[in-house]
Order: sequence, then C-alpha cells, then structure tokens
Amino acid sequence: MPDTPNSRARFVILISGQGSNMQAIVQACQAGRCSAQVVAVLASRAQTVGLAWAEEQGIATDVVPHVDFASREAFDEALAQKIDAFAPDYVLLAGFMRVLTPAFVARYSGRLINIHPSLLPAFPGLHTHAQALAKGVQSHGCTVHFVTPVLDHGPIIAQGVVPVLAKDTPEALAARVLTVEHQVYPAVAAWLAEGRVHLLADQRVQVDGVENRLFSSEPL
Repeated sequence: MPDTPNSRARFVILISGQGSNMQAIVQACQAGRCSAQVVAVLASRAQTVGLAWAEEQGIATDVVPHVDFASREAFDEALAQKIDAFAPDYVLLAGFMRVLTPAFVARYSGRLINIHPSLLPAFPGLHTHAQALAKGVQSHGCTVHFVTPVLDHGPIIAQGVVPVLAKDTPEALAARVLTVEHQVYPAVAAWLAEGRVHLLADQRVQVDGVENRLFSSEPL
C-alpha cells in the first residue's frame, strides 16, 4: 500500500465518458475535503465531456483510444505507460468502461480502485439497475472497491444505498444511485489520501477512524 500520510497523494483518474464521479472527486479536492492532487485524467475515448471538464480545471489529460489496439493486452500496456508517467499513488476508475487484464491489475495491486453501481457482491457486470428491478430488491446502491482480476469482486471499501421505489425505472434508479455515488467516492478518495485505508490479509478492508462505511442520500 502507498505510504501517503506525510505527502500529498497523487491520483490518476480513468474515465470513458462524462466522468461525473471524477468531477466529484476533483471538486472535493478543490474544496479541501480531500487532500490529494488529481494529477491526470485519462480516457479511453476522445472528445469526452469529462476530458473537456478536466482540461478546464487545469488538469493534465490524455486519451488512449481502445479502438487503436488489436488486443486488450496492447491497450493495457499503452495505458499503463501513460499512467506511470504521472507516478500516481492510486489509480481511480470512474466510469472506465474497459475490462482490464490480470497483468494490468497486478501492476497496480493495492492501488487500483473502482466504483460499481450496485451493492456488491450483488449484480456485478452491466445493466445493474435493470437487474435490481428484475429481482425485486428493496435497496440498491453503489460500491467502491479494490480491483482484482475477478470482475467486480474486489474487497469493499465503502458502499452507498438508496431505496428502490415501486414506480422506479432503470433510469430513475440510476439517477438516485448516482447521487449517492457522488458522496461515497470523494469520501473514499479522502481516506486514501490520508493513508487510512488498509487491505487486510483476509481481504477485508479497514479504514482508520471510520466505523460506518455505508452512505445514504435519502431515508430508507
């Protein structure tokens, strides 16, 4: 794990589109709620809304178009070279729509963080909000977790929860989950920056000074 308490942690954030969670993290840093520095925002697609926003904030940006590479391995190697140029303490995935190879995950072991729009281990993969409605669950949310080679199954750092309402559509549910995502990910980013997050030997997560790692944006 990075040793960051005595220096300002460096984050590289990976996006594929709007990057609203990236924006929430950057704004938390700008407001002093997170002591890290977002040193770069990298995208797998050119001309994304998120890249344009990051550039307006004076953050370094770059694009590694996945369509330019013949294999996932080649793409991941090119992406890793871009990341390493910024010497980050942590790499944060924020709506980064690529499945990463085991070699890439191993390269950043203990330093690679993702946010997933479900209460893992429920509903890994895509279309999580439709899955939640189809199963009739009464609560849904998001999970910030360490990335491992098994997709959407890494150790959980924090979660956010919202109620599922009788008239919900996948779009309405997604919008409410996004609201709590914007609380959870900046909070986790702040914990990481302060060196408070520890991945234990049994693959559970401990956060110094934090007893409750469940967030809610509305009454359950």
